[in-house]
Amino acid sequence: MIEPRLKKPLGQHHLVDPRICGPLVAYLRPSGERVLEIGPGGGVLTRELARWGARVWAWELDPEWAFALRSELTDGRVAPGVPRSSLVVGDALEIAWERLPAPTLVTGNLPYNVATALVDRLLRHPDRIPRAAFLVQKEVAERLVAGPGEAGYGALSVLVRARADARILGRVKAGSFRPPPKVDGAFVGFELRAPPLSAAGMAALEATVHLAFGQRRKTLRNSLGAGWGREPAERALAAAAIAPGARAQELSLADFLRLERARHAATGS
Repeated sequence: MIEPRLKKPLGQHHLVDPRICGPLVAYLRPSGERVLEIGPGGGVLTRELARWGARVWAWELDPEWAFALRSELTDGRVAPGVPRSSLVVGDALEIAWERLPAPTLVTGNLPYNVATALVDRLLRHPDRIPRAAFLVQKEVAERLVAGPGEAGYGALSVLVRARADARILGRVKAGSFRPPPKVDGAFVGFELRAPPLSAAGMAALEATVHLAFGQRRKTLRNSLGAGWGREPAERALAAAAIAPGARAQELSLADFLRLERARHAATGS
């Protein structure tokens, strides 16, 4: 079979060796489980999931690659003796996560330009997705799991930690892809959990975190003051026992939760 061409605008960098997927598949524990795979491409990860006994539902944006993979997925040739897989041609950014049957595991080799958006959306549905694991650029992986004071720590790190336990499962060299990207990749695993606040509370927390990190070099007195006003910001920081001269990258999730509760108590909003 002649494979379709790889398209740079879609960020297509396909894995070439199924053995590399071992840490990701082992983390998911997909035997007998429903697995939504985003961007199967040439099917390297798809085949590994099927061999472990997963019921794979592949979601591919590129119609040419979807057509090339569809017959192999649906006729049982991927892994004889396991449930047949299915494939949808569509944009993963349009997945209705709230309609997924529970439980569904989620995985995929995510392009850089959609990775954080997809992770953010699926982490909002712990009632349907117990675990997820992705291959992303190493820089993105480090941001997803970073802690206070670490180089990649930012708003994304805090908000991921509010919804999941995330950890790096292994690193993947650029030469493991076709064509090789300019940077290495990494597998990241997520154990989803219910958020610590109500839906309204989480929306307020997200706004606070983004405001705090919006101007990373500024103190919290100044970065929060730009949105709340200087005096309300100082009162909230004092009530949360956070030094006004601290910066966002020094605060843990617990600190941000305390700060948001202090702000809410002071303003009622």
